[in-house]
Amino acid sequence: MKIIGLAGTNGSGKDTIAELLRDEYGWLFADATAMFVEELTKRGLPTDRLHKSELSAEWRREYGMAAIVDRAVKMFEAGDYKGLIVSSLRHPGEADRVHELGGAVIWVDADSRVRYDRITSNNRGRIEDNKTFEEFQADQAREMTPTGDGATLNIAAVKERADISLENNSSDIEAFRTYAKKALADYIV
Repeated sequence: MKIIGLAGTNGSGKDTIAELLRDEYGWLFADATAMFVEELTKRGLPTDRLHKSELSAEWRREYGMAAIVDRAVKMFEAGDYKGLIVSSLRHPGEADRVHELGGAVIWVDADSRVRYDRITSNNRGRIEDNKTFEEFQADQAREMTPTGDGATLNIAAVKERADISLENNSSDIEAFRTYAKKALADYIV
């Protein structure tokens, strides 16, 4: 199984890469955000970043530190795909599991103002995108380092485990897709 774990800051372009691998290479795009939204909706809870963070920690406590990756692998095994891209890794246990499975961890980032402008202008339909720049930065700071037990978010530790880092400060999506294809060529062939 070819597997890539995708991580990075909010609005950096992770979905662009995942959609590229899905649409052009036949990979399964296992979207952690979609998993959380589905579960929170079932529970009748808000689907904001804080509730998604709390649910992800709950799953790690209950199913292990790589719960998201393990769920994605089950989805992959139930279908007919050329590879698996799991987005968005937010805990070092998830990155470690990707490596245990022989995969790579990709980190995507961009300037914080560029990312903020993207999420507030893209109309992605996510409740958490409706915030001030200061709130956006506070969310990022909270998610980068753990604030609770070992199951809480620790995106900085995922970044430390990345095999490749990509910068995406451009507003040209096609240029970024081309750049990503070249950078990931060894992993997607």
